[in-house]
Amino acid sequence: MSAGLTTHVLDTSREGPAAGVSVTLRRLEEDSEVIASGVTNDDGRLEEPLLDSEEIESGTYELVFDVETYYQDKPSGTTFLGEVPVRFKIDNADEHYHVPLLLSPGGYTTYRGS
Repeated sequence: MSAGLTTHVLDTSREGPAAGVSVTLRRLEEDSEVIASGVTNDDGRLEEPLLDSEEIESGTYELVFDVETYYQDKPSGTTFLGEVPVRFKIDNADEHYHVPLLLSPGGYTTYRGS
């Protein structure tokens, strides 16, 4: 896979992909404005990478997942979480970075995927 940044969201309480989660990306060294955004599809993924091989740069970034809005549409209608921020560093802009989010109404986990 070529260099870039991707993500996907899995809802562990539903044992599957989380469709309809809004995701925003900020580069924290800059003015912290949103540099990319999207909404997860039926597979819990964004249709396009957040950063492609020409856009990715070394630095500190923050992904923000709008978990509260996602859970408002579910049968329970509630969640302990609002927005889930995930801060991470890109050290080598020649590599691919994949940052998945595993979520439930009461918690989340993330890691550097492949």
